[in-house]
Order: sequence, then C-alpha cells, then structure tokens
Amino acid sequence: MIAERAAEQWDLELDDLFVAIGHRFGRVEPRRCMRDYVRGPLAPVARKNSWQLAEQAGHSTPDGLQHLLAGAKWEPDDIRDDLQGYVADKLGDDSGVLIIDNTGFIKKGTTSAGVQR
Repeated sequence: MIAERAAEQWDLELDDLFVAIGHRFGRVEPRRCMRDYVRGPLAPVARKNSWQLAEQAGHSTPDGLQHLLAGAKWEPDDIRDDLQGYVADKLGDDSGVLIIDNTGFIKKGTTSAGVQR
C-alpha cells in the first residue's frame, strides 16, 4: 500500500495534468468526467467497469463516463500530444528513455479478448 503522502502528491500531479489537457474539452461536464475517468483506475475498487468507476467518482450512473468515451467531442491526438509534453516536462532528461511494460499484469478472466492466465 502506498503512503498517504505519496497518494496526496499523485493527486496534486493529476490536478496539474488535468489543467494541462482540460482545455481540450469544450464544456465543463466532459472535463469533469475525464478527470473522474482517469482517477478511476487508480482507485481501490476490485472491478474497473463503468458502473464501479462511476460509483467511485460519486456518479449515480455511468452515463457521463460513457458519453465521454462514445459521444463527447474531443481530439485524442491533441490530448496525446499534450500528455506527451507533460510527461516529457516532468520526467524528461536529454539522455533518458521511458519504457513501459505491462506484460506482468495478472489477468483474472478467461473469456475476454486477449485474456489468458
């Protein structure tokens, strides 16, 4: 379990990230849903489906999160570029390399596409 201080620092960093990409959403509602959607997978909930993520964020239904993914107007390429700039500013070093490897993630199911124990 992470220390409470570390969790608070991560939360502040996420707030900085939301400021950096929030302008890509024209309305406040999708901006808030984006924030809740990004924070959801970091929350201590066993299953990470839209109902549980919405409940964790304090929403009565997952409609807002689902609208963000399926119907809200935003440009993923622009957000990717903003995110890349944010990460480069925070972690970047002229001689550095960032490697992300999630191959060690333990799968729980057997019926979803690409899931194998």
